[in-house]
Amino acid sequence: MNDPSRVAVVGATGYAGFELARLLLRHPKIEKPTFYLRGDGATAHCLTEIFPQLRGWGEAPCRPLSVDAIVKSGAGTAFLATPHEASLELVPELVNAGVCVVDLSGAFRFREAQTFSRWYKLPAPDAAALKQAVYGLPELYSNDISGAKLVANPGCYPTSVILGLRPLAEANWIDAGRGVVCDCKSGVSGAGKEPKRDTHFVEVNENFRAYGVFSHRHTPEVTEHSGVSGDRLIFTTHLLPLERGILSTLYVWLNEVRRADEVEAVFRRFYAGRPMVRIWPAGKLPELQHVTRTNFCDIGFALDESGERLVVVSCLDNLGKGAAGQAVQNFNLMHGHSESLGLI
Repeated sequence: MNDPSRVAVVGATGYAGFELARLLLRHPKIEKPTFYLRGDGATAHCLTEIFPQLRGWGEAPCRPLSVDAIVKSGAGTAFLATPHEASLELVPELVNAGVCVVDLSGAFRFREAQTFSRWYKLPAPDAAALKQAVYGLPELYSNDISGAKLVANPGCYPTSVILGLRPLAEANWIDAGRGVVCDCKSGVSGAGKEPKRDTHFVEVNENFRAYGVFSHRHTPEVTEHSGVSGDRLIFTTHLLPLERGILSTLYVWLNEVRRADEVEAVFRRFYAGRPMVRIWPAGKLPELQHVTRTNFCDIGFALDESGERLVVVSCLDNLGKGAAGQAVQNFNLMHGHSESLGLI
């Protein structure tokens, strides 16, 4: 019998996995998370052997990864902080066994299987599992997430961009013919824990660069959910010499003259009752230091004197609202809890 208070966590050794462990170990509705590991971490008996900073937080048992072991544990939900390839394999097995899944990879984020294959250069996800998947952006799809069996946690960059653009798109205020530019910057933890030359200290420190121009795999997420079509949107990502955080500056032309108070009202109406999005007053802009180590997305804007050119700044913690925090927010909705439980 699956117990909603029991959770399994697969892939807890990465940056997002550690953040997920930190949140779940303190979550008031979770009895005790069990961490399933493979590779170098598979011999650990407790997560504190890998992350000593978690000592004193309660029991964090580790087990070798096995779908059968997860099912037999009675876990109601499995969090997958795994590479895309691993999620492609694990998700169908877990869902078929009656375990709810929150998948932090990109494997089940897209409406069409070929979209994933094209952008990630990997095999298509299981069709039956994909059909059940809900895109896990609570501010847009909370009704679908509630009671879902499989939630595909959004990417960090797309979360910041979609939340910044969607209210304007739904109000039909964007002059898409003049284009929308998404200028996005992330800390290094967004690149993952696996060593890469481009993320070595000597390559990142005192440096700043663009990457993935016109080829970033998060592009189709942005176009599927922002309300702006791909041929009208430029999405460019940059690597900051920082540990964590994403700041997206969104350049938008409006299709008619607007006042600043009207723009602010659109954002406030759209996110009314959404506790994880904080709207700043007109002309005030959020900064990374305001959202680091939180699950908030802060949105501010500036409108030029003509009332037609709008700059929206949307920022969040890539490991919080951009990954682990949002996964917990989705878990809360799936099981009927307050979506901010364990996050504020």
